Amino acid sequence: MKRPSRSDVTPRSWAKAKADLEVAYATALGTTIIGKSEEILKGPLGKTLKGKVQLVFTSPPFPLNRKKRYGNLEGNKFKAWLKGYAKQLKDLVAADGSIVIEMGNAWQPRLPVMSTLALETLLAFKREAGLYLCQEFIWYNPAKLPTPAQWVTIERIRVKDAFTRLWWLSPSPRPKADNRRVLIPYSDAMRSLLKTKKYNAGLRPSHHNISATSFLKKNRGAIPPNVLSYGGATGNLLIGSNTHNVDPYYDYCKTLGVVPHPARMPIDLAKFFIQLCTEPGDLVLDPFAGSNTTGAAAEALGRRWVAVEAEAEYAKASLGRFPSLWDRSRAVKGARPRSGSR
Repeated sequence: MKRPSRSDVTPRSWAKAKADLEVAYATALGTTIIGKSEEILKGPLGKTLKGKVQLVFTSPPFPLNRKKRYGNLEGNKFKAWLKGYAKQLKDLVAADGSIVIEMGNAWQPRLPVMSTLALETLLAFKREAGLYLCQEFIWYNPAKLPTPAQWVTIERIRVKDAFTRLWWLSPSPRPKADNRRVLIPYSDAMRSLLKTKKYNAGLRPSHHNISATSFLKKNRGAIPPNVLSYGGATGNLLIGSNTHNVDPYYDYCKTLGVVPHPARMPIDLAKFFIQLCTEPGDLVLDPFAGSNTTGAAAEALGRRWVAVEAEAEYAKASLGRFPSLWDRSRAVKGARPRSGSR
């Protein structure tokens, strides 16, 4: 099975594909493009990238009940909109490539009742392109605010919503992946077991028969679960929260008087899937880039990347994720501060 390589997209074809596009900035590995991805990916860029993307990793605007500046749609309009991307993104990924979509939960308007829209949308996307669901992941974020406030903090009839889903989809039932690239440190109990080599072997209530040597092989770490979390009761120090304001991106936005993207993703979340599903030199695409967490994660891991963001101010401000470009770029200098921004 052919896998994409650097030579698949020649400098000439890449330059031609970008000729009529508005580029916010570029690094040696990637490019951030300003515009609506549903239009851009139908043009020369989409033709150039066809079959060459190893991973599409993205978090589309969630179907919230309140309208946000980043352009979230509501109800069935959202489902139809995201479903419309399914075949297009499938055509862009390699035969053994992956599409990972993060999707938050939604509530029924003015009711303390969960909406099934997120799940319906993911299923519609999967079915439209005939994709396989390789695995479902949960990102548990204990630092999330207690929302919906009306039901959680005012009437006290619900608990806070503190997780999002990530669906790992692929045109292949066996996409390129290696969990040895995302191993986590052994627990204290496992380290003790490896040291003493004493294990309670035998038949379990589940009828699994565990031998005395089943878990005594020392690897470079433990295989992570599909619940990605930050410390807490789970002890899986995998993914940080996105609540801190002390980072280069936030400082960059504050210095220039531009508003940071309100729905930023922890960079470790993007890094996890980029490491799992790609190797250095592979191509990663984010069609709803926002603050370009995906591009920054790909850059740090030596992957090529393309980011597309509809809002020019967000696209230009995402340069803050690339401190090495600050002295050489003037792209974001023209970004006009929003009224009331500090």
